Amino acid sequence: WDAIEADVAVMGAPFDLGTQVRPGARFGPKGFRDASQLFAIGDGAYDPEDDIVHLAGNEVRIVDIGDADMVHIDALQCLGNIEYGVRKILAAGALPVVLGGDHAVHIPCIRAFDGEPPVHIVHIDAHLDYVDERFGVRHGQGNPLRRAAECDHVTGITHLGIRNLGSSAQSDFADARAAKSDILSVRDFRELGVAGVVERIPENARLYFTIDVDGFDPSLVPGTGTPSPGGFLYYETCDFLKAAAMRGEVVGIDFVELAPEYDPGGATSLFCTQILVNFLGYVFHARKIKAGAIPGDGWPVLRGVGQ
Repeated sequence: WDAIEADVAVMGAPFDLGTQVRPGARFGPKGFRDASQLFAIGDGAYDPEDDIVHLAGNEVRIVDIGDADMVHIDALQCLGNIEYGVRKILAAGALPVVLGGDHAVHIPCIRAFDGEPPVHIVHIDAHLDYVDERFGVRHGQGNPLRRAAECDHVTGITHLGIRNLGSSAQSDFADARAAKSDILSVRDFRELGVAGVVERIPENARLYFTIDVDGFDPSLVPGTGTPSPGGFLYYETCDFLKAAAMRGEVVGIDFVELAPEYDPGGATSLFCTQILVNFLGYVFHARKIKAGAIPGDGWPVLRGVGQ
């Protein structure tokens, strides 16, 4: 990891010791990698709807650096190893993309940014994940955004998709709002529309995205530990990610809670990998527009649900 030469460095974090119920997210990185073979043919990813070739090999260098070491009897050591990997990616000047693993892996990911300029977190999830401590646990899947909010280099958090029952109590929501978190449900998102939601994200901020599979509707993604009805759909997600990539500078991504064993057909792995490939394409397309390398031509055109 001392010789990473890439624009994007993907690292697996096969950790689910922070899981409260229905383990299996440790197999998430394998699910992403298996599904990614679908996108390995040809040079780049052509989007026929936008008529854009994303992630051409001569423009964006993507490497998979393998998995962080997991010591399965020592959760804190596992998390420390994940943090070490993200720090190595940042030191190489690459965009870190971490494949979880349960949502506890977000804690070391965001802590690794403590030597970087400040970041604003965009959190897509059914659950707030803002528990301080429960039964002595402070680094489980219910704690990551509370731990993130405690970091001096985190300027704020936009929570999207929050709904239904979760580990966070009413007091946790109050604490999050007191810390200037912006909390929107899926219904709030659709009422505001993509443009309205994106306007609530600080303009030109450095954005770190933490994406939980259960933020999406379980009719599309059953393969996760805590599926929650009423989640985001495909096109509204794509439109939001396009607009967010133009709103700020995306500097890191973790994608968590993929549990393939609950999805024998593999649809969840394919859906999540498609979203991730799309998002990386949007990030680098937006960078080219902002650098003046290509004309914007009004991109993105928002065509999804709730515009």
